[in-house]
Amino acid sequence: MPRLLALLALLFAAIAPANAQTRAPLVLAAASLQESLNAAADSWARKGHPRPVISFAGSSALARQIEAGAPADLFISADEEWMDYVANKRLVKPNTRAAFLFNNLVLVAPIASTVRLTVAPRFPLARALGQGRLAMADPDAVPAGKYGKQALTRLGVWPSVQDRVARAENVRAALALVGRGEAPLGIVYTTDALADRSVKVVGRFPANSHALIAYPVATLAKSTNPEGEAFRRYLLSGEGKAVFRRFGFGSR
Repeated sequence: MPRLLALLALLFAAIAPANAQTRAPLVLAAASLQESLNAAADSWARKGHPRPVISFAGSSALARQIEAGAPADLFISADEEWMDYVANKRLVKPNTRAAFLFNNLVLVAPIASTVRLTVAPRFPLARALGQGRLAMADPDAVPAGKYGKQALTRLGVWPSVQDRVARAENVRAALALVGRGEAPLGIVYTTDALADRSVKVVGRFPANSHALIAYPVATLAKSTNPEGEAFRRYLLSGEGKAVFRRFGFGSR
């Protein structure tokens, strides 16, 4: 953690010109936003703004970086709980928090897999794994993993697979395990599956099997960069949300 914070500080210093009005904002964002948020940043830059610098990781890791003093302007979490964690420590600016994106959970397998499953109460997930493991973001900390555990628990399946989980540091790491064939099945977001041609969706989780998957964004309390707040407003605009819909996200 100290080393990561030091790298972020160096990055922050490197991109900050003398005129703070034109400094590129630093955004800490959930790993599942990689393609979509980069596309939004490109769109924003085409309007004449400095392109935001984005650091992607699991929401839990990002929240702890913020708590430890990471010099960032915006935080986009993959769930409300980790935004609550940061907000409860008074590390976000009042009236800047908003949930603006939504996602769903799917079960994925390597592209050559012949597995097909109907995700329903007590579906035979353990049998479908064979001798392999189920790739998930850490179900004790990372939003995608927590949603996955919640869904499997509600469906009565978690006890049969809890000792066979390959825990990954974030949802993209779980996706990579499946894409490389190191795990026969994995639980990721719909948008992750769309972003990786080495996997395919073999089952979809019912919306009522887990809490609503909402992505909140907020400006961090220590940010003094007007470009950060301007980019946040762009993300919440109709034009900004349209970028994310192209990548499979829901919005409101």
